[in-house]
Amino acid sequence: MKVIYNNGTVGEITDKQEELHVIRHTAAHIMAQAIKRLFPEADFAYGPANEKGFYYDVDLGETKLTDDDLARIEAEMKKIVKENLPIKAFSLPREEAIALMKERGEKYKVEHIGDLDENAVITFYQQGEYIDMCVGPHLTYTKALKAFKIMGQSGAYWKNDKNNKMLTRVKGTAFATQQELDDYLKLLEEAEKRDHRRIGKEMKLFMLCDEAPGFPFFLPNGMAIKNSLIDYWREIHTRDHYVEVSTPMIMNRHLWETSGHWDHYKDNMYSTIIDDETYCVKPMNCPGGVMVYKSEPHSYRDLPLRVGELGLVHRHELKGALHGLFRVRCFTQDDAHIFMRREQITDEIVGVVHLINEVYSKFGFKYFVELSTRPENSMGSDEDWEAATNGLITALEKIGLPYIVNEGDGAFYGPKIDFHLEDSIGRTWQCGTIQLDFQMPLNFELEYVAENGEKQRPIMIHRVVFGSIERFIGILTEHYAGKFPTWLAPLQTKILLVSEKSTEYGKKVYEALRNANVRCELDQRNEKIGYLIREAQVVDRVPYMLIIGQKEAEEGTVSVRTRDGSENISMTLDEFVAKITKEIADRA
Repeated sequence: MKVIYNNGTVGEITDKQEELHVIRHTAAHIMAQAIKRLFPEADFAYGPANEKGFYYDVDLGETKLTDDDLARIEAEMKKIVKENLPIKAFSLPREEAIALMKERGEKYKVEHIGDLDENAVITFYQQGEYIDMCVGPHLTYTKALKAFKIMGQSGAYWKNDKNNKMLTRVKGTAFATQQELDDYLKLLEEAEKRDHRRIGKEMKLFMLCDEAPGFPFFLPNGMAIKNSLIDYWREIHTRDHYVEVSTPMIMNRHLWETSGHWDHYKDNMYSTIIDDETYCVKPMNCPGGVMVYKSEPHSYRDLPLRVGELGLVHRHELKGALHGLFRVRCFTQDDAHIFMRREQITDEIVGVVHLINEVYSKFGFKYFVELSTRPENSMGSDEDWEAATNGLITALEKIGLPYIVNEGDGAFYGPKIDFHLEDSIGRTWQCGTIQLDFQMPLNFELEYVAENGEKQRPIMIHRVVFGSIERFIGILTEHYAGKFPTWLAPLQTKILLVSEKSTEYGKKVYEALRNANVRCELDQRNEKIGYLIREAQVVDRVPYMLIIGQKEAEEGTVSVRTRDGSENISMTLDEFVAKITKEIADRA
């Protein structure tokens, strides 16, 4: 694909990701040109390409865009594409660049230039009457933009600072071909159908309210899912020789200063004053786990010590960032901290990777792995960071697990391995993580007695599998489209009566299932059986429906109908109880 660079030269790029970035960046400029034609008073801030497409933040004064306006902008973009305007690049010294932007009434661009180095040479791109600051590269002609769509609008503060003016963010997406765009729009349509907020409301899983923004309420059906996940978590962790603890939700500020969280994370922490001292609501469980370790002396024989905690944590997220169960202010972190000797690092990381792989395979997730290295804002020596990073690499190579290096995205106390899940419609989610930490044991002066009787410093692993149980439930809801496997389903069986004559036998079936610890419901409403079946399938998304009529009552059988309609057979009540209880026990 031909592109024009900011020095005016034309070249070819073949990398698909680079191509997509250029296409979307060019689309942002064409959209800005269309907006300027339709709204001459528009004043432009930032307009980058991103993973989902592109956007431009625009000051439109008192004008509020409508859906019709967005359609007009898209139509004007199509006109600009048809005009096949050549896209040119040029550069200006700082002062001349400021003068040009002032002349064109671009006050945000003028301010942006003011933030750049005094000796900076400012590059611009121009198509027709439209000129924009940009480093490029771009397509060479507007007609090269083949497939795009305006996706909506939102608000955005100038420079992402809530003290600045709220601008209008116009969003769009673009692809190399119309087929790619169509496929993407179909994916969005499918994702909308799977939205966990809608499904959660239909299935009565959880609720969110204005009285507690970002603090989800789990309803009985949602708690059934949550408790099933927790039961599974406890089972596999007990098997792998973890012990479980619970640490306080509120702890003294000095603990967080010692851990390093106060310096690196305090803006995301809630705090309060107790007995004239500052206490913090925990945003993570690590310091509590460290205090548990420190509560008694340890020998090399105690290590590795694997300490798990289902800890309720709170983080101060901005209101605009909150999103269903995906971004909340309060969640249950399925944490574990492993305290070990240096020579145990590889085996322990390998063990955690196998555990995480087992869990994700259980839900049918594929995944890829990232190794995140030392960030700029970190603590600890170069030697410790090198040793920690090499420890993770050695473990990954021992397993033979491919990984991508994500430079500078580690935790402030250590490098990490992140697991990115791929769901049933191809979206990715970062969930599990393994973090190797030399710093916190040092800060808290953790010790163990070695074989030679000398005191040594343990090494620490921080790890989660689900990450946030709340977020994981949101992911599972969309992954399964609410059609959870039987062991997870909030309602595993629904008993539907053909007529009132079957009520007594229906109650018998209900009691038999309840006694077998099957989550079930007896629907005694006076509705047609077809309506009851559709509701059970579409709204409740129940794995099994038992249709009870006079024939079943007389024969002591149940007519079993599956959620997807693939099975509709008759069996005895005992046979069905045995079938479903085995399915639940096997977590199939």
